Amino acid sequence: MDIFSILPIDVVGGVILLWLVLGFLGLALQRSPQLICKYLFPAGACISLVLTLTALWALGSAPNIAVLPLGLPDLPIHLRLDPLAAFFLILLGSASFGISLFSAGYFKTMTGRVLGLLCLEYHLFLASMAMVLLADDAYMFMVAWETMALSSYFLVTTDHAIPDIRRAGFLYLLIAHVGAMAILLSFGVMQAGHGISAYTFDAMREVHLSTFWSSIAFLLALFGFGAKAGVLPMHVWLPEAHPAAPSPVSALMSGVMLKMAIYGILRVTFDLLGTQLWWWGVLALALGLITAVFGVMFAAVQGDMKRLLAYSSIENIGLLLVGIGLTLIFHVYGKNTLAALSLTATLYHSINHAFFKSLLFIGTGSILHATGERNMGQLGGLIHHMPWVSVLMLVGVLAISGLPPLNGFVSEWLLLQAFLLSPGLPNSYVNMLVPVAAAGIALSAALSAYVMVKFYGVIFLGQRRENVPHVSRFEERPNSLKHAHDAGTWERAGMVWLASGCVALGLAPVFVVQQIDAVSQMLLGAHLGNATANWMFLAPIDTHRASYGPLYFLLAVLGVMLLTVLLVRRLYHGRSRRGPAWDCGYPAQTARMQDTAEGFGQPIRRIFEPFFKIENELPTPFDTHPKYHGISEDKLWYLLYLPLKSLIEKLSGWVSLLQHGRIHLYLAYTFVTLIVLLIFV
Repeated sequence: MDIFSILPIDVVGGVILLWLVLGFLGLALQRSPQLICKYLFPAGACISLVLTLTALWALGSAPNIAVLPLGLPDLPIHLRLDPLAAFFLILLGSASFGISLFSAGYFKTMTGRVLGLLCLEYHLFLASMAMVLLADDAYMFMVAWETMALSSYFLVTTDHAIPDIRRAGFLYLLIAHVGAMAILLSFGVMQAGHGISAYTFDAMREVHLSTFWSSIAFLLALFGFGAKAGVLPMHVWLPEAHPAAPSPVSALMSGVMLKMAIYGILRVTFDLLGTQLWWWGVLALALGLITAVFGVMFAAVQGDMKRLLAYSSIENIGLLLVGIGLTLIFHVYGKNTLAALSLTATLYHSINHAFFKSLLFIGTGSILHATGERNMGQLGGLIHHMPWVSVLMLVGVLAISGLPPLNGFVSEWLLLQAFLLSPGLPNSYVNMLVPVAAAGIALSAALSAYVMVKFYGVIFLGQRRENVPHVSRFEERPNSLKHAHDAGTWERAGMVWLASGCVALGLAPVFVVQQIDAVSQMLLGAHLGNATANWMFLAPIDTHRASYGPLYFLLAVLGVMLLTVLLVRRLYHGRSRRGPAWDCGYPAQTARMQDTAEGFGQPIRRIFEPFFKIENELPTPFDTHPKYHGISEDKLWYLLYLPLKSLIEKLSGWVSLLQHGRIHLYLAYTFVTLIVLLIFV
């Protein structure tokens, strides 16, 4: 075969096969765990890098199509690599490269049998996500989607001996399958009863559905993919499954897998459905806004590191859904430039979230390895023991907080520009919703920064909280934090890659927007060409209205810092003085005087108290062993899911009355059924 005749889709197919080979090699080498960590996970990372470069190559190329002689008798497997799939393959490859490097060091303490199975499940998970993006028919899409769900379920339940982890895995699998049923029904509606050959995506693109059936297909897709993404009210699995999974798996699920759902919504809404309606955008916008505020509100009151990050992922998924809703509204009303702007912000934030959330999750994994503690109330002062982790996680914290010149700022700024630059729309109700949604996005961004200050400050700053004496006995806890160790070489390499991505995506927005333009052109027929005319400035619509130059901003910050240092040195003649910190009049300071995770979240708990189910255990003046404990739970669990569970149990109990284990009753049921059929047929 001529090497110049190889297409990008051929290379991506080879990447998927190599991931599967690595997985089965891990199963075969389960008696040699050192080989798995030393060679297989780094090899998987190199394959991820190849995928990233290949997808970049495909982003500017014509769509590649392949038909494999596999699948159903009249429905072979159809594959397609177009700009939309290529963009999300870049996201998958670039994020999984850093996570796989980190995994090479993180998993080395596991036993051989568990590690061998995990290696198989891990690389099968990566391969299935790539197949979801390549699938060009409903059959292959659903096979890849279910393979992704099952492999991630087994990864979540790696420590299946713990009952809570088994429950979290079951909840995740249940909601994943409910969502998959909705997606399958959506494909069935778009197939429109035209036979098995109409299950290809090309055939669905040619079907012209009525407004009613198009709306049904959209609502089913929004529900099905929303269940996987963690959109309200199908979010309950996410804060349970992410803490249960190993940290690299949590990073893959939050940073990458949730974006498969975003890809699915974009594919169905803008590619497979020929028409869109304005109220679809309003629904997505409102649902995304509620999800974003809900997620950040619950993140603010969490004391568990991984649950905090999980709720933060819900918030970011809400922002992405807001961007999709705004894109729909602009596209329906013919504002294609603004639609391209909001779509660009959505895709930009997708890849940004993949980098900074993966970085924070694997950084949390390093803390877990070093301390064995997940509760922020028992941490503190780790900046002195884990300098590499603290610096790299600071990059992730600043990025997710939306501070320039890092990547989180660019996508959130673009999304707000789409709101602020929107002209008057023909629908007055939509015009009223847009400023409310913009205010909600600003609130969500501000609370996100608040949450990250709590997250970083409680974990890394101050004194070690493990020496906090009990309130009554003043006993010291066993001192283990002082023995905390920094991340190893492989872990550092993975974190450095992801942190570098946060910086690069923030400093080169024009290059990123140029790549996203291919996706906007494909889905909307419009792009932000003018925004990329000057590589130093990103101007969404017009440089006279709004522009952003990250390099100039960085130079200004560095210049102010340098000027400050020079002035201080000149004023003090180069002399340095060191003295004790201001102690507020309390010289005998202990870790008990520091703000706790619960204390930091108390204002949010007070402000949004109606939305929480709060249980407080408060001491009284007469308690011999006083203690304070507070829990803020999700009311939706008690208002929606528990009543639904009780109803299903009652229905199951009534149905079980028919099941007695007696053969003569079963024969009687059959006889009665035959009589009824003879009467009415």
